[in-house]
Amino acid sequence: MRRSVCLATLFLAALTSCTVGPKYKRPVATAPDKYYTETAPKSESIADLAWWEIFKDPVLQGLIQEALKNNYDVRIAATRVEEAREQANVTRSQYFPQVGYAASITGARSNLIRNDTYYAYNFNLSWELDLWGRIRRLNEQQKALFFASQEVQRGVWLSLVSDVAQAYFELRALDEQLQIAKETGQAFQETYDLFNKKLQGGDATALETSRAEAALADVVAQIPNLEQQITAKENQINLLLGRNPNPIPRGAVLSAQYDPNEVPAGLPSSLMERRPDIRQNEQQLVASNAAIGVAKANFFPVVSLTSLFGGISPQFSQLLNSGKQWSVGGGLAGPLFTGGRLKAEYKVAVAQRNEADLIYRQNVTTAFGEVSSALAAHEKLAQSVTQEERSVSAYREAVRLSTMRYVNGLSSYFEVVDAQLQLFPAQNTLVLFDLQRKVSLVNLYKALGGGWKLSDTDWMRTVVSASPATSNP
Repeated sequence: MRRSVCLATLFLAALTSCTVGPKYKRPVATAPDKYYTETAPKSESIADLAWWEIFKDPVLQGLIQEALKNNYDVRIAATRVEEAREQANVTRSQYFPQVGYAASITGARSNLIRNDTYYAYNFNLSWELDLWGRIRRLNEQQKALFFASQEVQRGVWLSLVSDVAQAYFELRALDEQLQIAKETGQAFQETYDLFNKKLQGGDATALETSRAEAALADVVAQIPNLEQQITAKENQINLLLGRNPNPIPRGAVLSAQYDPNEVPAGLPSSLMERRPDIRQNEQQLVASNAAIGVAKANFFPVVSLTSLFGGISPQFSQLLNSGKQWSVGGGLAGPLFTGGRLKAEYKVAVAQRNEADLIYRQNVTTAFGEVSSALAAHEKLAQSVTQEERSVSAYREAVRLSTMRYVNGLSSYFEVVDAQLQLFPAQNTLVLFDLQRKVSLVNLYKALGGGWKLSDTDWMRTVVSASPATSNP
C-alpha cells in the first residue's frame, strides 16, 4: 500500500511538471559594431554615471531631487508598481489550496424532533492540480508584468531627470537672452543719446536719431516677451516638481554648465541591457509569451481536489448517528464544445506575442538611432558654438571700431547701427547653439539609459555636491 502511494505521488509530480506553451527566447536583435558618426566604440559609457555626476550644478541637483520626490508621474508609477506586485501575489495564491468555512444557525419546528435551535458548520478545501502548467504560466505572466512596471518606473525617473535638466537649461538660456536684450538696449540707448546730442549741436540729422530710436525700440520690445517666456518656463519646471507656481532658483550660467568635450557612448550591444524602455518591452514580451501557454492549457481539463470537514448540532446528530462529517473527492472539468472560443483565444495570444516581439525589435532599432543622433548633435554643435563665438567677438569689435570712427567723423551713422544690429542676433544665436549642445548631452544620457547601475534607493538619494558646475574645458 505504501509503495502504491509513493508511486502515485511520483506520478502526480511528473504530471505537474508538464507546462504547455512555448518557452521564452529573447529575440535576436543585431547591434551595429559602432554608433553612426562614432569613430571607435569604447566599453565605458556616460550611462554608467549617476545623474548627479552629469548635472553638477547644485541648484539643478536640488530641483531634480525635489522632482523625484514629488512629481505626479513618479508617484503614479510607484502606485502601479505596487498594483502589479499585488496582482502577482493574487496569481501566486493559486499555487496553494483554498480553504474556506461555512456555518448556519436555525430555529426549527418539526414533528420529528423537538423545537430547538440547530446549527451546522464545516471547513472546505479546494485545490487545482496544475497538470498542464496553466497556473505556472499565469504566474510567469504576472511576474513579467510586475517587472515591466518596475522598468516603467525607472523610465519615469530617467525621463524626469532629463526633463528637469532640459527645462532648467532652457530657463538659463532665456535668462541669458534677456540679459543680452537689456545690454543691447542699453547700447542702443547710448547710440541714440549720441546721435541726439549731435543733432542738437547741428552735427547730425533727424534721420540718424530716428534710425537709432527705431533700433532701440525694436530691441526693448523683446524684453517683455522674454520675461513672459521665463515665467512660462518656471511654471513648467514647477509642474515637474509637483508644486504650485513659484520662482525657480538659479545656479551657474548656461555656458558654465558641465559639458565634456568627449562623451563615450559604450558598446551598442549593451544598450539593450541599459535602457529601461527596452527592458520593459522585453518583460511585456515574456508576459505575452506566457499568455500563449495559458491559452493552450485551457484546452485541457482542470483536475481539482476537494475536501470537507464539519459538524452539526446534537439534535441532528441523533438522527444521523454522528455529529461529525467529512468528505474527500476529486473533480475533472474540461471543454467539449466552445464554438471556437478557445481556438480564437489561442490565436489572439499568439498574435499579441508576435506584436510584442515586433515592438521590442522596433524600439531597439529606434534606440540605436536616438543614440547616434544625440552623439552627432553633441559633436557638431561644439563646432557651431566655436564658430559663433568667433562671430560674436568679431561683431563686438566692429561695433567698437565703427563707434570710434563715427565719433571722429570718419564714418556715417549707418556703420554704427548696422554693426549693433548684427551683433544682437549673433549673440542670441550663440546662446541657442550652446543650449542645443547642452540639451544634446541630456538627450544622449537619456538615450543611453543613464544611471542604469543605480538602485532604487540610489535614484532617490540626497546628493551633496562637493564640486560646483565647471565650464567645458
